[in-house]
This record gives sequence, structure tokens and C-alpha cells, in this order.
Amino acid sequence: MADIVEQTTGHEWDGIEERDTPLPRWWLWTFYATIVFAIGYCIAYPAIPFLNSASQGMLGWTSRGALADEQAQVKKSRAGIEHQLASLDVEQIAANPTLMRTAVEGGRAAFKVNCVQCHGSGAAGSKGYPNLNDNEWLWGGDLKTIRATLEHGIRQPGDDTTRMSQMPAFGRDGILKPEQVEDVVSYVRFMGKAEKNSASAQRGAALFEANCVACHGPDLKGNRELGAPNLVDAIWLYGGDRESIIQTVTNARYGVMPAWNRKLDPATLNMLAAYVHSLGGGE
Repeated sequence: MADIVEQTTGHEWDGIEERDTPLPRWWLWTFYATIVFAIGYCIAYPAIPFLNSASQGMLGWTSRGALADEQAQVKKSRAGIEHQLASLDVEQIAANPTLMRTAVEGGRAAFKVNCVQCHGSGAAGSKGYPNLNDNEWLWGGDLKTIRATLEHGIRQPGDDTTRMSQMPAFGRDGILKPEQVEDVVSYVRFMGKAEKNSASAQRGAALFEANCVACHGPDLKGNRELGAPNLVDAIWLYGGDRESIIQTVTNARYGVMPAWNRKLDPATLNMLAAYVHSLGGGE
């Protein structure tokens, strides 16, 4: 057999020559096919960027349009459930286990978007923002009450049915002298088993009866109709140490929460109520 003569490019480095071997024909045809495909794709689909826009493509297809179609199909498939979640009372939703599970999962997603900024990702709250996992509620923790709190908010201007409570600023407004505030705090902490009995606490008992019993009750367990907190359960929204309570009695606290009916639809409000109720503190 005759020796096969290998073609080279004519380049040589230190005795090493560069071959000029032709590409396999199948590879060339594949390469040409990709060029044809690319041209066809650019004609059929959006592909070429311009200064302020892009080519539209002859098929009229867009990824945004495809997404909108998928979303419309999903919305159509959920229309029946969403109608029930919006039209039924939250207690009626709770009576349907399947619908309640759907509501809880929907509320979980809505909570992450609207509520974690204040109450935290685990709904444990922080100073000034209540923990939603326990069973201590200022206004009540049943489904209907939670739904009303979500809908109308706390101290929401312009909402006539918002949750409203207003504790006097006993020190700032001169109702109690600083030493009297100290005595009231001593009494509250004594009743909550945070301090031992003392002369200050005994003086504070009379001051508490004269100024605080109407809202917090003679047993200091609060009144949900007024939004007055329980003072003997060791759960404090703004802190239960002596200095924090002195600040509360002196200046009062006026925390706010939005009336979510201005932003969220009835179905989402029902789902949020179902989710918050399911966290463990719902009654």
C-alpha cells in the first residue's frame, strides 16, 4: 500500500509540524444545520436585540405570553376554591377540612409576604410585636376575632371599627407622680411573682385599684373587650423588667397594625386568619 501523505499547514516549531486534517463530513453538515436552525429561530421567535426593543418573531410567541397563559389556566382551575375562600365565613371554612388545609397553606404564603416584617418568619414576634404562637391574645384568639383584627387593624385611622385601646400616660400627663409610678410597678411585679412584697408594693395596690382596675381587673388578668393585657402571666409586649414597665406606665404604648382590608382581598384575609389560628395559639 502506498503511504498516506499527511497534509500540513506548513508551520513548524522545533521540528513539530501542524497538521491540516480536513474536518469529518458529518461534522460539517451538522455545523451547517445549526446555522440554518439559528436563522430560522431568529425569524420565528424573538431573538435579536435592538436599542429599545427586540425582534418580535413571525410566530408571535413570547415567554411572558406563555407565562400569562399558564397563570390564567391555574387561576381558572382554582376559581372554585377561591370563590369559597372569599364568600364563606372563616368559621364555615374551618368546618370543611379540605378547604381549611387549603386556607392554611395559602395563609402561610400570604404571611411571608405581608406579616414577617413585624411578627418574624416564625411568627414569634419581637418587642412591640406580639408572638402569634402562644395563647395570650389582647383581643381574643378565635378564628372570627383574629379575622376581625386582620381586617380592621389596631388604631387604624379612618376605620371606625378598628381595635382601639388607649392607656393613659400616667407619668407624662401628671396623673401619677414618679414615686407613685414606682409603687404601681412594684405592685404589678409583686402580683406577677417577679418581686417580693414590699412597702412600695403595698402602696401601689391602692394606686392600682384607683387607676388601673377598670381595665386590667382586680386580678390583673386584663380585659379582651378593652384590649387590656394580662399583667400576671409573665408575657410582656414591651418587656417585663422594672424599667420597661415604668416606661409603659409613664408614657403608655400605642402600637399600630394596618387594617389589611385596604390591601388584601377577603379570600386572603380568611387564609391569613386560618394560618395564624393554626400556629398553636388559636383558640
